[in-house]
Amino acid sequence: MPAKRAQSQPYNIFCIAQAGRLEYEAIPFVLSFRQANPDFAGRLFVAEPQPGPLWSGETRISAPVRAILEAAGAEILPFESKAFGESYPYGNKIEALSALPAGTPFVFFDTDTIFTAPLSKVAFDFDRPSASMRRSGTWPEPPLYGPGYGDIWKSLYDKFGLEGFEDTLDLSQPDEYWRRYMYFNAGWFFGPDPVEFGQRFLRYARAILDDPPDELACQSFDPWLDQIALPLVIHSFGGGRPGPELDDLDGAVSCHYRALPLMYAREDSAVLDTIETVVAPNPIKKVLKTYEPAKKLIFQRKGRKLRAHFDEGGLPRTEKMLRNQIKRKGLWLR
Repeated sequence: MPAKRAQSQPYNIFCIAQAGRLEYEAIPFVLSFRQANPDFAGRLFVAEPQPGPLWSGETRISAPVRAILEAAGAEILPFESKAFGESYPYGNKIEALSALPAGTPFVFFDTDTIFTAPLSKVAFDFDRPSASMRRSGTWPEPPLYGPGYGDIWKSLYDKFGLEGFEDTLDLSQPDEYWRRYMYFNAGWFFGPDPVEFGQRFLRYARAILDDPPDELACQSFDPWLDQIALPLVIHSFGGGRPGPELDDLDGAVSCHYRALPLMYAREDSAVLDTIETVVAPNPIKKVLKTYEPAKKLIFQRKGRKLRAHFDEGGLPRTEKMLRNQIKRKGLWLR
């Protein structure tokens, strides 16, 4: 069945923001989204965890940032942290889903994302959920004497009574190589109903954390819990790996840059031009300059100097080497 064009079915967008780094990342997220999608028919939510017993401090977005986001048409969506909170902040994306309007498809993006073209270029099929493949082999880490990748992943599908594990395998990849098994970056994902998706995501994540299969005895769940549960949830809704109709995510439409120093070091010049353009107005600059990484990398142009270094010398082979080079220049700012 051909994928449904994005513009043929209303859907909502959401990211997460709270006091601190995420609220400042939400500014270019929202502004670049609005610039690239002036005619977007859905709602743009910035989900905000509320203070409570699972957080030790203030979580609400500051008034100056809130004013910028709302002026750009974003809706601040409060939600309560009942399962994770400060102990596992990546769980925000799981718990926020249930606060979204039920029955309307959704697309989640991590807040450290920039939009450079309209989402109408992307063909979402909300009956077949999917997620980002811009990932590395971070989980699991099979012990020397087993179990291996196959047994670890299959134990999770079995735990939740999910059939068709073999159908999730990429048979073009070797047995016991991490790419053979369905694993996503949770930097973006989408589905048909946020409430139902979120309830299942939460149930799977909690069950993995509280009662993991024996095959996971040697595995770490922090910070990977969301990315362990996500393939299972997507498969349970009839989804799978993204097809070519989604190539412009992590491509021509959106960029999950992950950290401003990494963005300046390695991302396309269109991404750098976009972020610098949308934050240039003085009212935006005045607020964003209070965030040290933005002040130095964007407004003091140190990010461009960093970029010039890598344009001349090329990127190192691994991200770890790239981070180390940035750190040596004193510009690993988060």
